[in-house]
Amino acid sequence: MDQANAIGRHTVYSDLELAGMIRRGNANAFRILMQRHNQRLFRMARSVLRDPTEAEDAVQDAYILAFTRIGQFREDSSLATWLGRIVLNEALRRLRQRRPMTELDEGGADGQTAGAAVIPFPGSQQPVATPEENAARAETRRLLERAIDALPDPFRIVFVLREIEQMSVEETAVALGIPPDTVKTRLHRARRLLGHSLRQQLAPDLAGVFPFAGERCARIVARVLDRLGLPAPPPDGE
Repeated sequence: MDQANAIGRHTVYSDLELAGMIRRGNANAFRILMQRHNQRLFRMARSVLRDPTEAEDAVQDAYILAFTRIGQFREDSSLATWLGRIVLNEALRRLRQRRPMTELDEGGADGQTAGAAVIPFPGSQQPVATPEENAARAETRRLLERAIDALPDPFRIVFVLREIEQMSVEETAVALGIPPDTVKTRLHRARRLLGHSLRQQLAPDLAGVFPFAGERCARIVARVLDRLGLPAPPPDGE
């Protein structure tokens, strides 16, 4: 491996350490950073776009922008928050191009979106269970995904960040550029729209909604490195 891209196989680097190595052109550090944040950033993009393919493209474009502007990252905020904001901006830009009349920050939209699709996601990890239990769990998640997809944009995005990604009120507010009280209000509205009884029944399955791993994660990393003209080291860092 090129010395500039050398990185300890068993060393766990912080985001700030990885950012420093990326500034010095270490492609392996950038690969590790993408693998670490891929799932959260993909879910963020998908919460805006409701399309896994377009969300994947948005995350790739956001990574390109982040890599080229890594020198602008200031350590007064977390790298995860900085990356999240870039991804959300890219997803919102794409949504405006797709639906120029839509304003995501309008708080009065209570209508529901028809035609939400059930989308298969690769790489989900299921606990050991009977076929009947797995079938029931899969159906539960499909029902919940449809319900989440049908939420109006402002409420759906907040719900995904707070309930699925488990981000705090403050983290969500920073990521979306809205006041914390607005985050609380939108989450409350989202919960009401989903229905109290539905949410109570399905809450244990929230962590498994929109799973992300395996092939999609590797594809994003490989494509971003290729677009940047950076070497793609093997997964074990050898």
